[in-house]
Amino acid sequence: MKIPKLQLYTKILIGLILGIIVGIVANQLKITPFFSTYIKPFGTAFIRLISMVVVPLVFASLFVGTASLNDIRKLGRIGGKTIGYYLCTTAIAIIIGLLLANIFKPGSGLTKATQDQLLANYSAEAQTKIDTALKKPGIAETLIDIIPTNPIRSLAEGEMLQIIFFALILGIAITLLPQEKGAPVIKFFDGVNEAMIKLVHIIMEFAPYGVFALIATIIGEFGLGILGPLFKYSIIVIVGLFLHIAITYTLALKILAKGRIKLRRFYRGIRPAQLIAFSSSSSSATLPVTMECVEENVGVSKEISSFVLPLGATINMDGTALYQGVASVFIAQVFGMDLTLGQQLTIVLMATLASIGAAGVPGVGMITLTMVLKQIGIPLEGIALILGVDRILDMCRTIVNITGDATCAAIVAFSEGQLHEPGQEVF
Repeated sequence: MKIPKLQLYTKILIGLILGIIVGIVANQLKITPFFSTYIKPFGTAFIRLISMVVVPLVFASLFVGTASLNDIRKLGRIGGKTIGYYLCTTAIAIIIGLLLANIFKPGSGLTKATQDQLLANYSAEAQTKIDTALKKPGIAETLIDIIPTNPIRSLAEGEMLQIIFFALILGIAITLLPQEKGAPVIKFFDGVNEAMIKLVHIIMEFAPYGVFALIATIIGEFGLGILGPLFKYSIIVIVGLFLHIAITYTLALKILAKGRIKLRRFYRGIRPAQLIAFSSSSSSATLPVTMECVEENVGVSKEISSFVLPLGATINMDGTALYQGVASVFIAQVFGMDLTLGQQLTIVLMATLASIGAAGVPGVGMITLTMVLKQIGIPLEGIALILGVDRILDMCRTIVNITGDATCAAIVAFSEGQLHEPGQEVF
C-alpha cells in the first residue's frame, strides 16, 4: 500500500530531527566510530539506491520527451529559456553573497589564533582540494566535453551533460525516422521511464531511515560546535541562501508565471525533495525525487521536467555560487585584502561559469571556489579556513540548488503552456 505524501513527509522530517538530536549526543559522548560502522551504511545505501535510478530515468525521460516533440524549434526555445534562467539566477545569487559579505565583513572577526588553528587543522585537506581544482579543464574544454566520444561509457560513468546531449540527439534522430520504425523505440524507453518512476516510489519508503542515518552520522562526526569559530561567516551564508529563496525565486514565480503558480502549494510540493537534498548534499542524488515532486505536486509536464531538471542538477548551482561569493570576500578579509569592484565582478563571472559542468555531488563547491580564488589572486590555502563548516553549509546550499531547479521547471512549463493542475500527490 502506497504511503500518502503527508505521512511519508512527516516520517522523513521526524527522521531528520531525530538524526540531528542523536548526532549531537553521539558527538558529545565521543561515540562517532560506532555510527560510522553501524549507522552510516544505511544512509550510504539510501543514496546509492537513489543514484542507481538517476541515469536510466534521465536518459529515458529526456529521450521520450524529445522524440515526442516533433518540433526542433520548440526544443531550442525550451533550452534557451532554461539556460538563460539558470545563468541569471546564479549571477543574482553571487551578488547577494557579495553584498552580505561586504556589509557584515565576516572575516574581520576572526582572531589570529583561530586563523592559525584552522589553517593547521585543514591544510592537508585544503591542498587535496586545490590539486583537484587545478587539474580541472578550462571552460572551453568543459563545453567541448559535453559531446561524448563513447555514449555507453558516459552512461556507465554518469556523465550527466554528455547523457543529456546524447539523449537529445538520439531523440531528434528518432523524430526524423518513419513512424513505424521510431514508435517501438519510443514505446520501449517510455516503459523504462515508467519503471524508474515506480522504483523511486519504492526507494522513498526507505527515505526516513536513510535521512536519519545520514544526518546522525554527519552531526556526530562534525558536531555543531564547529560552527563556533566561524559562526558569523556561517550565519551570513545561511541568511543569504534564505534570502535567495524568499526573494529571487518567489519574485520569479510571481512575475514570470504571472501568479498562476500558488507559492504555498509550490513550496509544500517540493518539501520532500528539499529534505532529501539537505540530507544528501547532492543535487544529482535528489534528482529523481525532484522530478516526481514537480510533476505530481506542482503540475509540470514530464516533457519539461525531463529536460529542465537534469540540466539544472548539472549546471544550476545557485546555492554554491552564493556561498562562493561570501567565501571569497571572507578569505580576502582574513588575509587583509581589499577586493576592488573589478575583482568582485570577476567573482560573479567566474563563479557563474565555474558552475557549468560542476557535478551535483557533495563538496564540489570547494573545488569551484578554488578556481575562483586563483583567478582573482586570493591565497588558495585560505580554503582551509572554511573547510570545517563546509559539509554543514553544503547541506543548506543544496536545498537552494534544487529549489532553483524546481522554480525553473515551473516557470518554463508555464511559458510553454505545459503547467497543469497537480494530480494526486505521491510523496
